[in-house]
Parts: sequence; C-alpha cells; structure tokens
Amino acid sequence: VQLQASGGGLVQTGGSLRLSCVASGGTFSRNAMAWFRQAPGKEREFVAGIGWTVTGTRYANSVKGRFTISRDNDKNTAFLQMNSLLPEDTAVYYCAARSWSVATMGNEYDYWGQGTQVTVSS
Repeated sequence: VQLQASGGGLVQTGGSLRLSCVASGGTFSRNAMAWFRQAPGKEREFVAGIGWTVTGTRYANSVKGRFTISRDNDKNTAFLQMNSLLPEDTAVYYCAARSWSVATMGNEYDYWGQGTQVTVSS
C-alpha cells in the first residue's frame, strides 16, 4: 500500500484545513487509517483514526471536537478536517494504514505517507 498525503499549508489561528490521504495498492477498504503528527523537537503522536467499517473512530483528546476523520472507500481516500486550528497544531502530519482496527501507537501501522506540513500562525 502506498499513501500520498496532501492538503497542508499555512493558516491563521482559528482557521481550517482539510488533509487528504490517497491510498494505492492493497485493499483500502479493509485498512484502518490514521493521522499522526510530529512537531519539531517532539515525538510523533496519534491524532485520529478510523476503522475500515467507518463507524469506529478515535481521537486524541487535544483534537476532539475540532478535528474530524472520515474516509471514502470508493476513492481510496481518507480525510482529516481540521477546524479551530491552534498554533500547537503546527506539525508535519502523516497518514498511516494498518489492517482492520484503529491503533494509537505508530509502530502498529504498516504503511506511511510522506507527510504534509501544517503551520498555524498566532
């Protein structure tokens, strides 16, 4: 499975961005998809994940109520809608995939995209 993330950019505090992750190869509909992020000098952290059944979603406490993860299996694409962005959301965002269910640890994911930079100015 190859993953291609896009949609990052520079936005002001309170703004919105929508990240996309297009998958190719493998069976996308059977994979759980997730977004992680890594800020300079910090460890990579789980942001949000969605199971292959769509109904199972998980969020980091820091983004609950502001970010929404979704997927379109017909387009082999996962999305991360980010609203009410804060400067602390600034990071490189990575999409990841694994079989079946969502996990919150990065080492449980088999496939990774190249990352897209999100910068939120104050």
